[in-house]
Amino acid sequence: MPTAHVNGIDIEYATEGDPGDPALLLVMGLGAQLIAWPQGFVDGLREAGFFVVRFDNRDCGLSTGFEGTPDLAALLGGDGSSAPYRIENMADDAAALLDALGIARTHVVGVSMGGMITQALTINHGERFLSAASIMSTTGDRAVGAPTGEAMSALLRPVATSRHEAVEASVAGSKVIGSPGYPTDDQLLRDRAAAAYDRAYRPEGTVRQLAAILASPDRTAGLRGVRMPFLVVHGEDDPLVTLSGGQATAAAVPDATLITIPGMGHDLPQPLWARITEAVVANASLAAA
Repeated sequence: MPTAHVNGIDIEYATEGDPGDPALLLVMGLGAQLIAWPQGFVDGLREAGFFVVRFDNRDCGLSTGFEGTPDLAALLGGDGSSAPYRIENMADDAAALLDALGIARTHVVGVSMGGMITQALTINHGERFLSAASIMSTTGDRAVGAPTGEAMSALLRPVATSRHEAVEASVAGSKVIGSPGYPTDDQLLRDRAAAAYDRAYRPEGTVRQLAAILASPDRTAGLRGVRMPFLVVHGEDDPLVTLSGGQATAAAVPDATLITIPGMGHDLPQPLWARITEAVVANASLAAA
């Protein structure tokens, strides 16, 4: 896969489709590499007529890593000084990647932390985006979207000491936060976790990304100034970013479309790919209109 040198770091990325088609930037979540986007979901977007761009966020996958161990206790208490970067810096990386690829304007879809980055992109780089979709995400207001205790425990599990332990821990965590109405086969979860481990296992980067989430400001006020077709999709059974996070996001953006899905948790299960793709296409079409 190619690498772009932007903002003083290297960003690994991949593109699929016809560069002559409208571009669609996909932004992944906490600790998740560009391969975390299900290939079938990406294929559906490409077949819908998009030139799809995926990338590894900083501190993840094959993109540049950072240093330092954030003080999560202090961060949870409101002291963000130990975070080496913020969500806004990660959004700047994505905007710089578009510059490197020669993409002037694009649609953007982000999931979880990627939804937070997407929100920051629309606030700070709004002129670059035709439409946006924030999926299973929240505004940064700690009063909304709070995880359940079980989901937080899965997120903060101890660092694995072997490949087998890392894969099994990932499977267990996925079963905690995944969609109860659309369960994913254990072997598929195991295969995905193994592929992610073999490509790049960087748990220390995930901690720094979590610190970025905790240290970043509430985006609610900024979202009120966003003027573009804006889609919010959220699972009604999401235990990691609970439903109020999506509801607050949609309430903040003028004229946003909110779709909540019963039985959906904090993942992209195959039975929902077509529905989510159709919603993204419909939202993008509003920009053309």
